[in-house]
Amino acid sequence: MNNSDQDLWNRVRERLKSNVGDDIFNSWFARMELEAAEGDTVRLSVPTRFLKSWVQSHYAERLLACWQEELSTITRIELTVRSAVLKPLPPKAKAPEAVAPASDKREIKAGIELPRAAAPISAVHDALGGSPLDPRLTFESFVVGRSNTLAHAAAKQVAQGRRGDAVMFNPLYIHAGVGLGKTHLLQSIAWAGNATAERKVLYLTAEKFMYGFVAALRAQNALAFKEALRAIDVLVIDDLQFLQGKATQGEFCHTLNALIDSGRQVVIAADRPPSELETLDERVRSRLAGGLVVEMGSLGEELRCEILKARVTAAKLHHPGFDVPASVLIYIAKTVTHNGRDLEGALNRLLAHSKLTGQPVTLEMAEREIRDLIRPQEPKRIKIEEIQRIVARQYNVSRADLLSSRRTANVVRPRQVAMYLAKQLTLRSLPEIGRRFGGRDHTTVLHAVRKIENLVNTDTSLAEEIEILKRQLQD
Repeated sequence: MNNSDQDLWNRVRERLKSNVGDDIFNSWFARMELEAAEGDTVRLSVPTRFLKSWVQSHYAERLLACWQEELSTITRIELTVRSAVLKPLPPKAKAPEAVAPASDKREIKAGIELPRAAAPISAVHDALGGSPLDPRLTFESFVVGRSNTLAHAAAKQVAQGRRGDAVMFNPLYIHAGVGLGKTHLLQSIAWAGNATAERKVLYLTAEKFMYGFVAALRAQNALAFKEALRAIDVLVIDDLQFLQGKATQGEFCHTLNALIDSGRQVVIAADRPPSELETLDERVRSRLAGGLVVEMGSLGEELRCEILKARVTAAKLHHPGFDVPASVLIYIAKTVTHNGRDLEGALNRLLAHSKLTGQPVTLEMAEREIRDLIRPQEPKRIKIEEIQRIVARQYNVSRADLLSSRRTANVVRPRQVAMYLAKQLTLRSLPEIGRRFGGRDHTTVLHAVRKIENLVNTDTSLAEEIEILKRQLQD
């Protein structure tokens, strides 16, 4: 390559920078090098496969146009991935080694592994690598029951979608307690997408999203991070309740809006519905609630038994001698009621004991091995919306009346009772309760709670009404 070719390349770079802007140029073209310009073809190189794929997908036409403005005979650009091995130094410099030391020779894997010099865009690659997927968590291994039928059907619908199809519900928001299968469904969507390569599916935990965004900010490469995320066909975010930080939440909101508005699919899981994610910005909660919100309920005894049978069948593939009598499965299903992870833990203990001692699994052994997994039944989780509904029905008013600004006696007393029960039966703060009652101030809630507390001590009829309401809510 002669000096005139390099001068030509420098002029093309300036055109390109002017065309796309400094941020995009620094993210995607700063480390691009000219290898040769021969005839109608220009050969350029980049350090990673990811960069090559991204430039080809998003900037190929602009890159060619910039070349043609300088040299009209160019009709083709060939993009290659160069080795991470360092080039020899010029003859004047004394180089002890022409090749980088072993610690710098890194294999380039799917554009994620970079030599040290590429640190500014590593945050983007780390985020796009996604969070680890468990090979066991697929649709084939998911056991469907009454409590998760709708969530499973919605997840399958998303997984079977093809690029260009109209999105049926967006975002799909799945919420459930710990160990009830929401992560299993989200990872199943990611595995299904990876298997067909029909669409780009990215699975991220909220923690990984935060890490990627913060790292991109520190590397002054936030624009590349945003563009990379918004090119995903299906973005899957797990454990959204852990998303923290005003800037991170703002970026998540922008990404969510950009993907939904462009017809891309978003799937989210959390341990509570959008309305109860108090740390999230109101705009985010509103957008999440605008999609399909599905709750996965607790595992019934019949479903727990089916899950256990499926796990035993899977375990036998690796441990053919492992067998669990039906009586033991029924016992575990009846007594280990908290979540699916406890069921898995119970079977793992039986398997370990059987393999290490050589003894068969018996009911007596199961009772001994899993006794600490038998937890007392948790009280029912009561929601403010349920309190409002029950109280409104009891006092023959509408839920809208409770949330309104009406001050008539037939509405004020039920509203105060509902606020009192919300404080007594939930863990919500006074400001949150006020917000859920039509945006009232926390002092209004405090006044209502104290008012009903005082009346309960003197008004026997009201005390009985509140006890009836409590029983209806807790049944």
